[in-house]
Amino acid sequence: MFSHTYKTQPSPTWTPFCWTCEPKHTAMSTLWLLCSLTLMGGVSTTEDCSYHRLQDHLGLSQKNESTTGLRPVVHWTNSTLVMVDMILFGIMDLNEKSSTFTSYVLISTAWVNYFIAWEPKEFCGISKMTVPRERVWIPDIGIQEDISDTSSTILSPYVQLHHNWLAQVIDQRRLTTSCKMDLYRFPLDTQSCSITFKSMIHRASEIKLRAFASTTAVNHIARESMTTLDEWDFLGIAMTEEELNYGGDEKWHQLIYKITLRRRPLLYIINLVVPIAFFLVLDLASFFISEAKGEKLGFKVTILLSISVLLLILNDILPSSANNLPVIAIYCIVIFALTGLSLLETMLMSFLIDMDSRVDQDVQTSAKTCEETQEETECRREPERDAESSLEKVDTFNKKDLDGDWLNNPYLLQLILKEVQNVRQEWFSVNVRCGKKKPGYWEKVARRIDQAYFCLYLITTITFLIFISFMWLH
Repeated sequence: MFSHTYKTQPSPTWTPFCWTCEPKHTAMSTLWLLCSLTLMGGVSTTEDCSYHRLQDHLGLSQKNESTTGLRPVVHWTNSTLVMVDMILFGIMDLNEKSSTFTSYVLISTAWVNYFIAWEPKEFCGISKMTVPRERVWIPDIGIQEDISDTSSTILSPYVQLHHNWLAQVIDQRRLTTSCKMDLYRFPLDTQSCSITFKSMIHRASEIKLRAFASTTAVNHIARESMTTLDEWDFLGIAMTEEELNYGGDEKWHQLIYKITLRRRPLLYIINLVVPIAFFLVLDLASFFISEAKGEKLGFKVTILLSISVLLLILNDILPSSANNLPVIAIYCIVIFALTGLSLLETMLMSFLIDMDSRVDQDVQTSAKTCEETQEETECRREPERDAESSLEKVDTFNKKDLDGDWLNNPYLLQLILKEVQNVRQEWFSVNVRCGKKKPGYWEKVARRIDQAYFCLYLITTITFLIFISFMWLH
């Protein structure tokens, strides 16, 4: 392939070399060291074995537009094969609120350059060398989901060239990508985040993307070199190749790395799930607190406020744009609703007991107007006695007028009608006073309502916990 011919270096005669021997004179020691290096192959006196000669031969000694700006193919219809390998070194963060995945990766990009090739035996056995990256053509392979800062990318300043038309560049990146998450089973969820490599300009007919390493090798290297995992367990990486069509005949080739992670849920269970369940148990236990002391209502209000604080913490974790409401959100909302209804029931109980105390006070007040309060029949005799006294008044009033035609006396008839109306009003008021509920009636009603609600509350709670556990685990 190459027309240059070079003399082969004669094989040197190896002689013993003593590192502990010290020559007496400086000139003698320098000559002795040069002779030793020559015999060991460190210095060639017959030909130039430096990288500069190979760099000049390839035309890469300085920046050249023909080598940096044009796709390195013999014919323009030929496609360039680009091989992309990604090694996952660490999982920094997976933010549910912003739907981002932060990882530390090493990306190796290798491609075929038909204008970079040489015979190693013609250049003292050199099979590869490095040149500045601005002197060779580099494919514009980008990551579609990338939203990371440019300062988090460490680009290698060199490109490694191999004698068999292969060029390679290796970059380290603290990569932040967008990740579509499914938080339905949070915190028992499994997430899959995709990292898609594609050319921004070149179509599928110009650049073909391939993965050099196999899926097994990529997963093995990732598990061996993983440094940080935090709250996630690494399950594996899957690789797929696709052709993307935005419309028309033009297609873009892309290589997709799908990283699957599983959350470690212990911390969320301890901080969220268990406390809310404990508050629910406390709310059930509050039914055994007596209403007379007035502590039950304040206790339930405290439980409701505590659940509200946990709901605020959950709101800071989960995104507000989720398509499906997470199970943990349903869990918290239902328990909050049950606790709220329990608080309303406690307020109703307090109202009924207070109403019963007011009835007791009214009965005591009405007892002062009745001479005997032991039986209702004795209380009802009071208007009869009032009626008799009124009639006596009528009899004693101007007895002389009664001897005559008293029906024709309008003043006397008016007095009689007035006394009858007073008797009716007193009779009605006494009936109302004596016909009220007995003391303790509304308290008994409150107790029955409380017992019925407790049974219904307990059955609903057990059913809901079984249902939510089935949704979480399946």
